[in-house]
Order: sequence, then C-alpha cells, then structure tokens
Amino acid sequence: QVQVVESGGGSVQPGGSLRLSCAASGSIVRINAMSWHRQAPGKQRELVATVTILNSTHYADSVKGRFTISRDSAKNTAYLQMNNLKPEDTAVYYCYVGSYGTTYWGQGTQVTVSS
Repeated sequence: QVQVVESGGGSVQPGGSLRLSCAASGSIVRINAMSWHRQAPGKQRELVATVTILNSTHYADSVKGRFTISRDSAKNTAYLQMNNLKPEDTAVYYCYVGSYGTTYWGQGTQVTVSS
C-alpha cells in the first residue's frame, strides 16, 4: 500500500504565499518523479510543476517565476512554494507520484486566493 498525503493548503489574499507539502509512504521502491497538478471548478486538471529523480524541474507557463517545486528524496517528500498568488490560482492541488510505471495520487488540498 502506498499513501500520498498533501498538506499546506488554505486561504490567502492576492499577493500572498503558501507552501504545499506532499509525503509519500508505504511500499515504494523508488520515486522517479513527483508533480503538482491542480483543478479549478469546471476546468480540467492541469499540470503545475514537476521534479524528477535528477532534480530536473518543469513548470506551467502560468506559474513560472512564482512557484518553486523541490523534493527531499530521503523523505519521499515534495514541496511547492507558491508566491505572489493570484485569484486564478484557486483550485484543489493534487500531488502525483510516479514510480516505475505506477502512479499514485493524493486526495488534494484546497488553495483559495481571494480578497
């Protein structure tokens, strides 16, 4: 069994910051990549940021320069530092874990940006 648990969501005003955490535990041999995705009401889930086993990162254009993804391989944990948040960042944020062709998803954490 593998568990993926997100934390750190909440409500913030525009221009504010939040830091999301994603912890994977259980029978994971090795994690190849960890990603953050988000889904806003009425919209499809979209990729926000990815970090690979080699610490290569990729960001959606909409968050470049504002969000930073990082990982602690020893703890099977990924982080998403979100700065200068905008109302359009409001969504449920999901953590994705890829391990040798098997994928795992967390339950999601709500991020709301509103004045």
